[in-house]
Amino acid sequence: MKQVYSDFIQFRGNHYDFGYMQGERLKDSPILPNRVKHWTSKRKRYFTINEKESVHLLNKFIPGMIAEIYGLADALQWRMEDALREFGGHYVEYGRSGCSILTGSQYLIRNYDSHPGSYEGRYMIYQPTDTGYAVIGPSMQISGRIDGMNEKGLAMGYNFINRVGSGDGFICNMIGRIILETCANVEEAIDLLQEIPHRTSFSYVLLDPSGESFVVEASPRSVIARKANISTNHFEVLKEENRYQMDESVRRKQNIEKQREGQSNVYEAFRILNDKDKEVFSKKYSTWSGTLHTAAYLPNERKAWFAIGSDRMPVIIDFDSFLQGEKLNIKKVKGQLDYDTPFINMEIL
Repeated sequence: MKQVYSDFIQFRGNHYDFGYMQGERLKDSPILPNRVKHWTSKRKRYFTINEKESVHLLNKFIPGMIAEIYGLADALQWRMEDALREFGGHYVEYGRSGCSILTGSQYLIRNYDSHPGSYEGRYMIYQPTDTGYAVIGPSMQISGRIDGMNEKGLAMGYNFINRVGSGDGFICNMIGRIILETCANVEEAIDLLQEIPHRTSFSYVLLDPSGESFVVEASPRSVIARKANISTNHFEVLKEENRYQMDESVRRKQNIEKQREGQSNVYEAFRILNDKDKEVFSKKYSTWSGTLHTAAYLPNERKAWFAIGSDRMPVIIDFDSFLQGEKLNIKKVKGQLDYDTPFINMEIL
């Protein structure tokens, strides 16, 4: 078993200062050296950007992001072009992953499945003072979000579907950040997902305090929204976008459907995804489909639950208290995985 952790980072201020703070922290972190090492052989293929178009689209969909990237660039003493390529979330390819999501009228619960060597180990709470909603959730590619909830109670998670037939557009974690920082409810999030350009095919699961959840099937070619409470790694409507092999995804969905019939509250639903004996939590880390964290978001309570590894009691985070001005007394969220590779915030891999 490998002991791992996520750093818990909270910040209030404008986007430039938020970016600068992150850049200062990254100077002494293994995250960027590990990213460079991982992407060296793929950089020319996957990190191609049109700087002018990227800036235009970021300004259109998430106005504060350019200032955040400037802050990162200044703190790291990078050229803006390099910072935009690393943190802009436009065009960059994304590694395949698993993931399962279950919603009820009061909660969204998700397993994030991938490889530990790609996981940043940064749990972020940010309340902007210039533009956008406050957001809570784990980061990916520094500026993006894997899942999360905003101050309005809009919760979001996504599931990988397919990278075949990719197009010019934003990747999932930046789309997740844009949804949470700029959309007040499910309807606004669906409108955004129908407008924004998508790099690859993902399902985006949405829930707000109204209690109705939607799965938005999004590819570079088509976007469709449907009411649903379970999502794994295949489309139900845009079936032509699915991978050839989807048996594992179908199996996980069926397991969740079968077990959710007997659950009556958020804790029991959390156990369906987090307990190994429920056969939804995955240990397939070597194939980029092992469960790294289980997260839950409770829109009406403005609370988030977070656990790393299986069979864990979640850390309960009072997002509402943070929104009222309190500093939360959490430094790290610790856990353990049945695998030898640490998260990239821990050491040079």
